[in-house]
Amino acid sequence: MGQPHATAATDYDVVVLGAGPVGENVAERTRAAGLSTAIVESELVGGECSYWACMPSKALLRPVIARADSRRVPGLRQAVQGPLDASAVLAHRDAYTSDWKDDGQVDWLDSIGVRLYRGQGRLDGPKQLKVTSPEGEHHTLKARHAVVVCTGSRAVLPELPGLPGAHAWTSREATSAHAVPGRLAVVGGGVVGTEMATAWQGLGAQVTMLVRGEGLLPRMEPFAGELVADALREAGAEVRTGVSVTSVVRDGATVTLTLQDGAMVEADEVLFATGRAPRTDGIGLTTVGLADGSWLSVDDSCRVQGSSWLYGVGDVNHRALLTHQGKYQARIAGAAIAARAAGTPILETDRWGAHAATADHAAVPQVVFTDPEVAAVGLSAAEAEAMGHRVRAVDQDMSAVAGAGLYADGYTGRARMVVDLDRETLLGATFVGPGAGELLQAATIAVAGEVPIERLWHAVPAYPTISEVWLRLLEGYRG
Repeated sequence: MGQPHATAATDYDVVVLGAGPVGENVAERTRAAGLSTAIVESELVGGECSYWACMPSKALLRPVIARADSRRVPGLRQAVQGPLDASAVLAHRDAYTSDWKDDGQVDWLDSIGVRLYRGQGRLDGPKQLKVTSPEGEHHTLKARHAVVVCTGSRAVLPELPGLPGAHAWTSREATSAHAVPGRLAVVGGGVVGTEMATAWQGLGAQVTMLVRGEGLLPRMEPFAGELVADALREAGAEVRTGVSVTSVVRDGATVTLTLQDGAMVEADEVLFATGRAPRTDGIGLTTVGLADGSWLSVDDSCRVQGSSWLYGVGDVNHRALLTHQGKYQARIAGAAIAARAAGTPILETDRWGAHAATADHAAVPQVVFTDPEVAAVGLSAAEAEAMGHRVRAVDQDMSAVAGAGLYADGYTGRARMVVDLDRETLLGATFVGPGAGELLQAATIAVAGEVPIERLWHAVPAYPTISEVWLRLLEGYRG
């Protein structure tokens, strides 16, 4: 065999490691600023979100949620009583992942003039990466201005007896499975756990959730997890809280989970949705003085602390592990890289300026696509109080709004806004109920814009829509 082919070093203004949505957005911004840009990807261009997270999970969930909503509408309820066509739903999911092919996204990179290097990328000292292609070719890439790490995060499996041989699902297997399991155990009560429990229960699996904490969605307002748990149980799932798994054994087609109290749960598949870790191991961080496999600590322009040229954008910086926040960070980082390359003053001292990812601290929006949907932005009441704010939480039963009753018979939901009493602006808002996700952008604008409560009185909600809940919340605040 001949020696693997090695190319001479190639210079670019910016080199991006990781071609998921975050890396793609960084590359698009730097190219738009006129900077030559290369991007390195070891898997599929489009990353976790496109193939194993956001897109496939929502494609699985949409028919489940649509059927649930339809069953609450008079005149339509009887037409949707049968089971979902699981094969059609899975085919719909496959279409949204482009059958796990990235040709379209590669074409897009070509269209904006970004050079793609496929293979394993690894830092090799300041402003330099080495890339080994699947064919064994070696490339050396040098960056004049910035190297941007956008390698994302991966699911973490706990260290449990028997787990390595149990063929457990992580979020990847849960979103890409090609058959509905008869029985599915879900370990974990966060976003991935609740969404996948909703999807697979709706597709015909018998789901058992095993949650170590006292409720679901522990990072959100307590009522959010309570309403989601109630709905999962009503749909036929079993939700057990305050339980811990101590071992897992697969015997043929059956997985047996032993709990701390000695009880056992049998399933055909088990999903562990128990946390994530940065995908920064093996990318050469030690060559630039950082710990292998570590989260990257960054400033508000997403530049790694102590570095003049290294950026960490998206999940790797552990600020807000959400695709839309990663893309937001990418826009901020791309603008900062371009400004620094041009010698333009950086505006990161401006809290809401073009080069500061302030929303990561103050206005992170998130929708959990369960039934009911959960939508939240900013701080919960408990988080705000823990940070020293003097706050008041105002709650509203969303079923009292005329639009909610029109949307669905027996509409069940709840809204909360968290008001900073010293400034009389919103610090956070949470909505739980069918269709609640569509309320979130208005709340995000109110929080990010620091809109005074008195001005919100003049933002008149249309009648009869669910958004009238805003008026009821404001009335509740005035008393």
